[in-house]
Amino acid sequence: MELSYQEKLTLIKLGELRKAKFEELVEKTGLDQVAVMRSILGLQAKGLAKLHERSERIVVLTETGEEYSKIGLPEWRALKVLREKGKVTLDDLSEVLSGDELKPIVGLLRSEGWANVRNEGGKLILEITEKGLNAGERPIDRALKLLAEKKTVPLSEIQKLVSVNELKRRKIAEEDTVTERTVEITPAGEELLKKGLELREQVSILTPELIKSGKWREVEFRRFDIKAPVRRLYPGKKQPYRAFLDKIRRRLIEMGFIEMTVESLVETQFWNFDALFQPQNHPARDWTDTYQLKYPTSGYLPGKELVERVKEAHERGLAGSRGWGYTWSPERAMLLMPRAHGTALSGRQLAKGVEIPGKYFTIQRVFRPDVLDRTHLIEFNQVDGFVVGENLNFRHLLGILKRFAVEIAGVEKVRFLPDYYPFTEPSVQMSAYHPELGWVEFGGAGVFREEMTRALGIDVPVIAWGIGIDRLAMFKLGIDDIRYLFSYDLKWLREARLVW
Repeated sequence: MELSYQEKLTLIKLGELRKAKFEELVEKTGLDQVAVMRSILGLQAKGLAKLHERSERIVVLTETGEEYSKIGLPEWRALKVLREKGKVTLDDLSEVLSGDELKPIVGLLRSEGWANVRNEGGKLILEITEKGLNAGERPIDRALKLLAEKKTVPLSEIQKLVSVNELKRRKIAEEDTVTERTVEITPAGEELLKKGLELREQVSILTPELIKSGKWREVEFRRFDIKAPVRRLYPGKKQPYRAFLDKIRRRLIEMGFIEMTVESLVETQFWNFDALFQPQNHPARDWTDTYQLKYPTSGYLPGKELVERVKEAHERGLAGSRGWGYTWSPERAMLLMPRAHGTALSGRQLAKGVEIPGKYFTIQRVFRPDVLDRTHLIEFNQVDGFVVGENLNFRHLLGILKRFAVEIAGVEKVRFLPDYYPFTEPSVQMSAYHPELGWVEFGGAGVFREEMTRALGIDVPVIAWGIGIDRLAMFKLGIDDIRYLFSYDLKWLREARLVW
């Protein structure tokens, strides 16, 4: 049986003690903790030693608790003043309590029944009660005394006196876990020690000095065991979903798309709906389908010429259409709301001016009222984009969408279904097949209507899409619950597979 120098040393010292705490073995060998633990695990794998671990939840006194154990809890200090004066104001108590202690003191004294509280001349007056005069030691006081004596106390012992949540809420104590490790030599280990172990200096690198001096004949070269247990490391990395979005952005830029950016998450209804030829009486503009800002309620409209063209498109129509046939309200268009879709940025970009031919995209956070479940969030990311050019048609759009879903998101099956959107005609819904969830809708697309593009100053076809990138990320990251994209689960964050 081959043992490393450190394993031999650990076994020899363990043989002297037969059974020892891990910390005692570290001290006896003179090795660092990592080296001793690696040696113990190696000896255990060879049947020469056995490691026993026992974990226990404990309660630890905090600095605040330490201070309270010396000067008393705030309610006792306040009660002392009350017993001396009979009734006091909060200003009187500020002499014995800090600002942070003063805020909850009225509630504490009232909940204990130690004081009555009333308002006199705009000031709170606290008057001592009979119960306050005769107040004695409580469970929380006994718990604080026990912690002050021992510093750390088993959780089960504290729970016999008081709720640990109460101690944590008042920042008197915190929960922790301690693990006690003991190591025991096995009969096989004792048998090996009886046969004798030779401790020879062990090296892992053959250096020029060892060769020149001839010392290489005296030392033992360490064999490397690639199967030996080692500590698992979790190096720093980007949050998995953040990394996915960054790679989507890079891939689109590599494909020649120009990114549209905006700083604010808030839009006027003009850009979110009106500029997209969505009528002001459309049900999607109701509070059940979009959020509204409570304050401020309204923003500003863009230039007069653009507003007049959008108004004309809504009231009388453009490009041969009859419009929606109602009186367009600028006040309604100025209402503010959290952005409901990234298409609002497409409208802004078209009005600002674009290269023809040109390709544009944006990745934006959007907000919609919904019921949270495995496939729905109330705030999520969308990848919106459009391509503008002289000879574009619906077939070009379907080709781009399929390439995006298959090559970028890693989806195996894609299907398109007819759909309706106020600002595109024809329109299509995109779905992808998830092995756990079945067919999942992840976006809509279509050819922007001329009533919209003409009002924004564009005279050539524009094909556009809006994709729920969160749902596509589920496919790429191999998860079946969309909420996990924003999870605090360290295990998932550490072990989530890298994409691309």
